Amino acid sequence: MMGLELVALALGMRHGVDPDHLAAVDGLSRVRPSPYVGLLFALGHGAVVTLLAFPAAALLQRVPWEAFHLPSLLLLLVAGLNLYRLLKPAPARPTPLPVLNPFLLGILFGLGFETASQLSALALAAAISPLKLGLLFTLGMALVDGVDGFLASRLQALSPDSARAERASRLLGWVVVALSLLLAAAELLAWDLEAYAFPLGLALFGLLVGLRVYALRPA
Repeated sequence: MMGLELVALALGMRHGVDPDHLAAVDGLSRVRPSPYVGLLFALGHGAVVTLLAFPAAALLQRVPWEAFHLPSLLLLLVAGLNLYRLLKPAPARPTPLPVLNPFLLGILFGLGFETASQLSALALAAAISPLKLGLLFTLGMALVDGVDGFLASRLQALSPDSARAERASRLLGWVVVALSLLLAAAELLAWDLEAYAFPLGLALFGLLVGLRVYALRPA
């Protein structure tokens, strides 16, 4: 039992490192700075995954969500807004688009069934509650995306008063734009980037940590 619970937690952490998650969280943190962006995104995403892990959600899984390409369209939106901010900088303030609510964005990203099917398989194989597995999965995701969102939002918050933080934030913005466009194109054009997902996610997370350290160093 404990082994499968740890697997669920690890799957959540692994899923949180996916580059589409980090690009969305980092991009949203630049547009709507808040230390809770990553946490709310993970909670919204995890809520959908947990729901879909229940056998009763089988009817919902028959909806061809993949045909709507929701994550790709949302990544294009995040890329576009960040590109606009980079080309026409403005004081950080919430962007009045409801879809940019991080919890809602997480829900929309969660409307895919690969992760939910993994949780369902674990629950079926070991007779463990899908709710328990879903909560552990969400916790793992929240640990990674929560830290990522906090670092990105703090970097953005420092930028008005620090030239180093401003340069770091803009570099992160350009990386978010490029990665979001790449991932959106890969999904829309059916390019298989699965083998590169984990390295890309780790690289983006490492870059964010490095930029945060750079921004805090004395000029």
